[in-house]
This record gives sequence, C-alpha cells and structure tokens, in this order.
Amino acid sequence: MFPRGWPGLALLLLRLSVAIALVLHDYGYRDAVPDWVHAAVILISLFVSVGYLTPVAACAALVCHTVIWFALGAGLDTASFTLLFAIDALALALLGPGAYSLDSRRFGRRLVVLPPA
Repeated sequence: MFPRGWPGLALLLLRLSVAIALVLHDYGYRDAVPDWVHAAVILISLFVSVGYLTPVAACAALVCHTVIWFALGAGLDTASFTLLFAIDALALALLGPGAYSLDSRRFGRRLVVLPPA
C-alpha cells in the first residue's frame, strides 16, 4: 500500500506530524531525560520523517514518547498530548508510509508476471 496523490500527501503530513511531535516533546524535557533518549528520538524522528521502516519506526516513536512521559512522572496536564501522539503514531504504523517515502522506493509497486501453466 503506497498510495499516491492526496492520500500519499496526507501520509507524508502524518509522518511529519509524528516526527515533529516527538522532537518537540523531547526538547521540552531536555534537562530531565537521559542523553540516550535524545539520540533515539533524533534517529526515530529521522526514520519516520523520510519514511524508512515506517511501521517499526512509528511503534518505536510511540515507545520513546511513552518512556519520556513516564520518566518524568507527568500527570494529566500532558495526558491529552500523549493520547493524541499515540493515536497519530498508531495510525501511521497501521497505514504505512505512502508513496512519498523511502519504503515505497525499496518495497514499491512491482509487476509480477507468472509463467504460463
């Protein structure tokens, strides 16, 4: 599933939304989170934004965001942001990257010709 046109553009925007939300949440708590989490956030955001291994990267973004949220002992004030991010990341993991991604270049549409019986 690598839709082109408007659906592909919508998936590109969804990927960028997940990547930006993860980076902004990490940046907001940059002093309270360990350095390895910052490195993971940057790498995962890069993978999500370019569409490389999108379902895996979206699930990793969800896990990384949850680690940041629980590590801070965040309460209900950030629960709505966490819920929205979880829904976006889950939708991205289920829908896939779209046509404008590295995954579509690697695993894109192929014509399979079967030999006659």
